[in-house]
Amino acid sequence: MKKYSAIGIDVSDKDMKVVGLNAEGETVWKHVVACRKSAVITVFGKIEPCVVALETGGHTGWLARALMEAGHEVVIANARKVRAISANERKSDWIDAEILARLVRTDRKLLHPVMLRSAQTQADMTMIKARDVAVRTRATMVNAVRSLVKVAGERVNKCSTESFAKRCRQDASSETLLVLEPLLAGIEAQTEVIRSYDKKIHSLAGSERYEKIVEQISQVTGVGELTALAFVLAMEDPKRFPDPRQAGAFLGMTPRRDQSGEVDKQLGITHCGNTLMRRLLVGSAHYIMGAFGPDCNLRRFGERLVGRGGKSAKKRAVVAVARKLAVLLMKLWQSGETYEPLRARKIPARKEAA
Repeated sequence: MKKYSAIGIDVSDKDMKVVGLNAEGETVWKHVVACRKSAVITVFGKIEPCVVALETGGHTGWLARALMEAGHEVVIANARKVRAISANERKSDWIDAEILARLVRTDRKLLHPVMLRSAQTQADMTMIKARDVAVRTRATMVNAVRSLVKVAGERVNKCSTESFAKRCRQDASSETLLVLEPLLAGIEAQTEVIRSYDKKIHSLAGSERYEKIVEQISQVTGVGELTALAFVLAMEDPKRFPDPRQAGAFLGMTPRRDQSGEVDKQLGITHCGNTLMRRLLVGSAHYIMGAFGPDCNLRRFGERLVGRGGKSAKKRAVVAVARKLAVLLMKLWQSGETYEPLRARKIPARKEAA
């Protein structure tokens, strides 16, 4: 069997470039492998187990599992943080693969490794992502119909998205409907798709695997079944976060920083991590800060930030509440405590002077 000290893989849509290094760090193997599980197992099954590095991407999940089936140790690099690759002036697939191999051979911490989700968690998360695609597709179609109706000098009155097609048929003229009817039928079809996904997600959230955790997290008003289940799937293992405050950073809701000398710029959030989960938390924060939001510590925290004023104060407050909500959900998950909306801070008593 072939033997290498480290292997780097640069993955594209159809194939992947593979570079192997020997014990002295010299490039001794270059190979192109098709992006198929059978091809990966065939090629890497002929190599002695070693450490293999690849970046995060669409193929990461199945590829990492296939490599582990072949007996290799897999290190998944955070593509956003490997500047040696993204900032390379002579960037190419072969060079990227070689850099990955050299970095994992030298110090794998330089790759900012990420944890691989289990196959079950990945499959369950796919269902939520598929529903999100259906929701965004329907929203695009609804917005397009509203715009096209306005062009004709008409208007669709305000209504729920589920009843939009019916309302449009009532408000628009027959001439306009003659053109837009296929789009309205598509909106209704997407609504049925979303309802189908909602039933499956409800069933999944009530399964033995997730029911207890989802109920624990859903104690917070504004956090529904979908958001709670998505949070559990996105974070997967609460033991990964010794400090619950790490949940906010993991989901990309902590401010970026660019400090040098006396200059310390105020920047926006990092936007790293799970985009869908971040969007769901922001939606929950909007509800908490909205007209129907309950009186709770989260709402009061957001109102204090809004009260400071400044540019985009409400928007910044909502994001801050969403970050605090992520920390709260992680804390509830880890501790199993009952949620107290207006929990008072425990201030230690002062020692009396002797």
